[in-house]
Amino acid sequence: MTARLAPCDFVLIHGAWHGGWCWDAVRARLEAAGHRVHTPTLPGLAERAGELTSALGLADHIASVIAFIEAAQLRDIVLVGHSYGGMVITGVADALAARIAQLVYLDAAVPRDGESMVSYGAPRPAEAIAASIAGLQPLAPDGIAMQPLPPEALGIAPGHPAHAVLAARMTPHPIKTWLDPIALPNDGGGPRDLPRTYLHCTAPVLEASQFPYIARLAAADPDWRYGEIATGHEAMLTAPDQVARHLLDTLAGLRHDGAIIRGEHA
Repeated sequence: MTARLAPCDFVLIHGAWHGGWCWDAVRARLEAAGHRVHTPTLPGLAERAGELTSALGLADHIASVIAFIEAAQLRDIVLVGHSYGGMVITGVADALAARIAQLVYLDAAVPRDGESMVSYGAPRPAEAIAASIAGLQPLAPDGIAMQPLPPEALGIAPGHPAHAVLAARMTPHPIKTWLDPIALPNDGGGPRDLPRTYLHCTAPVLEASQFPYIARLAAADPDWRYGEIATGHEAMLTAPDQVARHLLDTLAGLRHDGAIIRGEHA
């Protein structure tokens, strides 16, 4: 007799300029393994671009995912965030820790209370953070939304099938969400009591980011599960098989440890 894992709810949160569409290939693989997959699009992006306003901030993105999870009455979820999506899932986990079985950061931000997408990561002087903020302004000439980066800046070489997909489907991202500090009233250091995994994209590493720094911390911390995927930052598009396998392996390890195992036999 062998143990059979019960279906799980995965909630996959995209990063800047993307939408729920970016998870389609990963979704198909997780659903083929018998799981339920939810890929909400954040307000102001993709099919929700009409909701973009100058007031749209990080708290709104966090609140939208909280509302989605509560409306669907989801529990024991694996909550996954890619890139900027790490900011969002950290805020969601602070509010809904009892509903979450596992957090997975896919080449993603891992902020502490009061940090923003610009300030999280390796300690830097205030001048360096101010310079980073100033560097964002040309991306948002209207002061509202940052225009999409070229796919090359996200690790996708010209000629790769994902290059055309990204170029065609990315939409402007509300700049306020990157500048807003996150508020974590329930756990100022982040959701430290939840099982959590960091998956780092290594080929190529996105050097102009804090992801390599966060990956080094996670790899050295026994409280984290850590894995690497030999592809670029857009792993859900360039390596969906590997991303899905890592998510399934993370779930299997979590259940083997007794967190949400179901005692069924085949």
